[in-house]
Amino acid sequence: MLETGTKAPAFSLPDQNGDMHTLEEYRGKKVILYFYPKDSTPGCTKQACGFAELYPQFMEKGAVVLGVSKDSVKSHKNFETKYGLPFTLLSDPEKEVIQAYDVWKEKKNYGKVSMGVVRTTYLIDEEGVIVKAMDKVKAAENPQQMLESLE
Repeated sequence: MLETGTKAPAFSLPDQNGDMHTLEEYRGKKVILYFYPKDSTPGCTKQACGFAELYPQFMEKGAVVLGVSKDSVKSHKNFETKYGLPFTLLSDPEKEVIQAYDVWKEKKNYGKVSMGVVRTTYLIDEEGVIVKAMDKVKAAENPQQMLESLE
C-alpha cells in the first residue's frame, strides 16, 4: 500500500464506456480511488452499491469516486448497468495502475494462495497527494468511512 503524504501515481485508463481518464484531469477535486477484485461478486457489489447510494453526498463535498479492477470495459459496462452505478469504473487488465498503487498481492482463500487485488481505497487531495490509505477494507463499511473522511 502506498503511504499517505506521497504523490499519487499518474494513470490513464478506459472507463466502462471506453473513454480514457487520467488522474490529472481530476486536479482540484478530491478523488476516492478504490481498487476491488471483481465485478458482480458479492463483496464488490456491496461496496459499489454503497458508493452509489452515497454518491450525491460525495458530489456535495466535491469528491469523485473512481473504481478500478482488472475486469474488461465490457464487464464494467455490465456491472454499471445491472446496478445503476453513477460513478466511473476504470479497467486495468494489464494491472499497470493496480501495481503502481501496490494493491496486487498474495491472497489466501480457503487455504489456497493466489495473486489478486487486495481491496484498498485511497483518498487523493486536490493537489494529487494521497491523504488517506485504507487496505483490507470491509466492502460494506468502506463507502461510509470514506464519506466521513471528507468531513
